[in-house]
Amino acid sequence: MSTQAWDETRVRELHDDLVSLYEPVDRVAEHGADPTAEPGEGVRQLVTTILSQNVADANTSRAAEALFDRYDDFAAIEAADHGELAETIRVAGLADQKAARIQRALAAVREETGGAYSLAFLDAMPTDDAKDWLTAIKGVGPKTASVVLNFHFGKPTMAVDTHVERVSKRFGLVSESASNQAAHDALDELVPDELIYPLHVLLIRHGRTHCSARGADCDNPVCAAYCDCEFCA
Repeated sequence: MSTQAWDETRVRELHDDLVSLYEPVDRVAEHGADPTAEPGEGVRQLVTTILSQNVADANTSRAAEALFDRYDDFAAIEAADHGELAETIRVAGLADQKAARIQRALAAVREETGGAYSLAFLDAMPTDDAKDWLTAIKGVGPKTASVVLNFHFGKPTMAVDTHVERVSKRFGLVSESASNQAAHDALDELVPDELIYPLHVLLIRHGRTHCSARGADCDNPVCAAYCDCEFCA
């Protein structure tokens, strides 16, 4: 782990160096509240993000397709037989747990809105309050909440997946011993709001391309500048 101190200036330098190694990240496309979106799009993203927990993207897509093909609307998913719902999404893994999480999330949304399946009310909330509302749902952790809030609403909160957490710890952005919740809190405080989304994308790209969990390829200028992990030493 790097022992150099981090501040906003150095975070901006890291962002620029990652851009030089890869390419700029469009800060608007596929990110932020879309005023033309259907009211249920945020709920659909919440459900899909729950499906994506601890599973590959391809299986998430297969599970989401099966789910939305089988049930006509969110009300039908919430009311579905638990076993039937779990079988429908089984390809996503942890099917029983995810079925329960999805039904709890849909019930929480419906109860909050008085009957509508829409997360539009989160848009008007401060980021911390919106995250607290989502993570109060059992099975919705900080990463799931941050994905929905950042990707759908454009709120400044970093979604810390395994790649972001690993690279951030190796670079010393967060403590090596930090929990995932602590990593979310530290990065949200450290990273400038407008860099939350692009840095998230770039850290994932770096984790996949060079900074893998085992046998990392440290022969690149970003690792040379920011990392002194066991593979760089």
